Amino acid sequence: MPRRPRFKLAGIPVHLIQRGNNREACFFAEDDYQFYLDHLGEACKKHAVDLHAYVLMTNHVHLLMTPNTGEGPSQVMKHLGQRYVQHVKRTHRRSGTLWEGRFRTCLVGEEDYFLGCQRYIELNPVRADMVKHPGEYPWPRYGHIAQGFVNALIQPHALYKWLGRSIKKRQEAYRELFPYEIDPGLVEEIRSATNDGFVLGTERFQKEIAVMLDRCAWRGSPGRSVKAETDEDQQELEL
Repeated sequence: MPRRPRFKLAGIPVHLIQRGNNREACFFAEDDYQFYLDHLGEACKKHAVDLHAYVLMTNHVHLLMTPNTGEGPSQVMKHLGQRYVQHVKRTHRRSGTLWEGRFRTCLVGEEDYFLGCQRYIELNPVRADMVKHPGEYPWPRYGHIAQGFVNALIQPHALYKWLGRSIKKRQEAYRELFPYEIDPGLVEEIRSATNDGFVLGTERFQKEIAVMLDRCAWRGSPGRSVKAETDEDQQELEL
C-alpha cells in the first residue's frame, strides 16, 4: 500500500510523533535526552521552525511546531536523524534501526485543538503512570510555559499569548487547564489524525486545507473527490 503524502503548509502547526523501532527504547541514558534536545534546537533554528511543545518518552517523541516553510518538519527530522542515530551507535555501540519507519504528522487547527494537542503532549508521562503531574517529568517543556522556567527551545504560540495580558496571567491560565482531563474524544481525534496522516481541527479547517492542497484532509468516502464533497457542502449552504 503506498504511503500517504504528508500535508505540508507554512505557518500551520504540526503535531509530530516518532517511535522507536518495534516500540523499543530510543533513549538509553540521561545524556541521550540532552543530546537530542541540543540538536533539536539547532535544527529548528537552522530550518526556521518554531517549537511550541515537546516530550521525550523512553520509546517515542512528540513535537508540536510551526514551520515557516512546508518542508521545515522533514528537514528538522532529517537533521536529528543523522546526528542522534550516530550518537546512539557511537555511545552505546548499537547497530540496526533505531526508529520505526517514517515519523507521523498531522496539521493542527487553532481554536481548542492547538491547546488540546499541547496538553495531550505534556500529559503523556501522566497517562503512562510515570508521574502524577507533568511538571514532575524532566523532559517536557511544561515548566517554561506554566511555571516560568527558562527554556530557549520554546517559542510560545499566539494562542498561548492570548491566555493573558502578562506572563504571570498566562502561566496561571495555562496551569488551570491541567486539573481537568482531556476529553477522551479529543484524545482519540489527536491519535487518529496523527497516526493516519489527516488534519486535526474543525470541519471547516479540514475543508479549507483540502481545498488549498486539493486532497482529502479527513477520513472520507473511498473514491470520492475533494471537489465533490466540498461542492455538496456549498450547495447545502445555498439552499
